[in-house]
Amino acid sequence: MKNALKILSILFLSILMFSMKQDKPTKVIFFGDSITQAGIGPGGYITKMKEMLEKQGIKSKYQLIGAGIGGNKVYDLFLRMEDDVLAQNPDVVVIYIGVNDVWHKTSHGTGTDADKFTGFYNAIIKKLQSRGIKVICCTPAVIGERTDNSNAQDGDLNYYSGLIRNIASKYDCPLVDLRKEFISYNLKNNLQNKESGILTTDRVHLNDTGNQFVADLMMKAILK
Repeated sequence: MKNALKILSILFLSILMFSMKQDKPTKVIFFGDSITQAGIGPGGYITKMKEMLEKQGIKSKYQLIGAGIGGNKVYDLFLRMEDDVLAQNPDVVVIYIGVNDVWHKTSHGTGTDADKFTGFYNAIIKKLQSRGIKVICCTPAVIGERTDNSNAQDGDLNYYSGLIRNIASKYDCPLVDLRKEFISYNLKNNLQNKESGILTTDRVHLNDTGNQFVADLMMKAILK
């Protein structure tokens, strides 16, 4: 009799713990720069994702957290990863970085060389994956929306996006290829070859259409 009660107690506790685990929302942290920092504001891509989840009736299943800081480069993410990401015990981390690593080479003289960019990016993924965290990688989108390859940083953006694609493949990480998607969108919708105003406000930061565009792409990766 005592053994039967003991078995029933263990079974009940197991069912209870499983139920609690099932009810726990998937915690997703978006790790990046000013684009992600703005993503949690009104009309930002993370805010739009929360609204999309609510419309689908699955808002309680996901907890979306923005961890973006303006001006950040890949080594900034590495340095603050412990406090801003790992301390929160996320299930998924979306890495959206690279614009400043390229842009600041000419604007501030403080960009990130390709070998250092790859080294820090690799280290971030290794650390996250060692904690059992799923990592989603994103390529940097644009620094200028002209479609004739006349944006000053097009060459570097394409190169660094290639680096991220290779890293994502190496570590078996899902990829949100914003670089590819933004170029494709602009080729169809930027017929006047404008520098900004299609998906961005200032060649880099997202306007309302851009925030929705990124939200849609991110959502596919998260739900998948």
